[in-house]
Amino acid sequence: MKLYYKPGACSMASHIVLNELDIPFSLERTDTDQGVTETGRSYAEINPNGYVPALELEPGLILTENPAILEYLADLLPAKGLAPQEGSFERARLRELLAFLSSELHKAFSPFFAGTELTTDERHVAEARIARRITPIEVQLSDQRPYLLGDQFSVADAYAFVILNWSQFIGFSLNEWPSTHAFCERLRSHPSVVKALVTEGLLPEQETA
Repeated sequence: MKLYYKPGACSMASHIVLNELDIPFSLERTDTDQGVTETGRSYAEINPNGYVPALELEPGLILTENPAILEYLADLLPAKGLAPQEGSFERARLRELLAFLSSELHKAFSPFFAGTELTTDERHVAEARIARRITPIEVQLSDQRPYLLGDQFSVADAYAFVILNWSQFIGFSLNEWPSTHAFCERLRSHPSVVKALVTEGLLPEQETA
């Protein structure tokens, strides 16, 4: 099993989950701007959409899109509890959350990674949109639950952390949302998250000592 990834991108959610599952996998770094992987392979041959992640289950069998990959991975080892039981109402809640993260929170950050510098007005508009999308997360976490679905770490937490972690790269403070800020700090020390951050070059190894 191979994950095509870009450091710090949304593909890190799958990377975190693979670490959590503790199953064999390999990584292939991908330059989505140039459309090539670190081995020189054309990424368009792997994922015609051109973005990460892509999960190669076996040669020629590729799965794309974060929600689909995350659910697939969770179901490889149900005993890990990374997703509620298939067919349950709680599983529908997970899908609801993954859809929100993918279509709303993730996209709210997109203007900052479009490759062009934002004007002051554009930045204000983009930040306001991020704020609106963080508020439902804050409401969900306001009962002091450790994770988005309750007491159990799930694939949704991995995805949410990756997106919210982008705030530090764009200079956007989460202090206005204390429960969300605490969630991010808590996840930042989660072993599978730390391992992914180190591997992707976003956290010096000495910081984990």
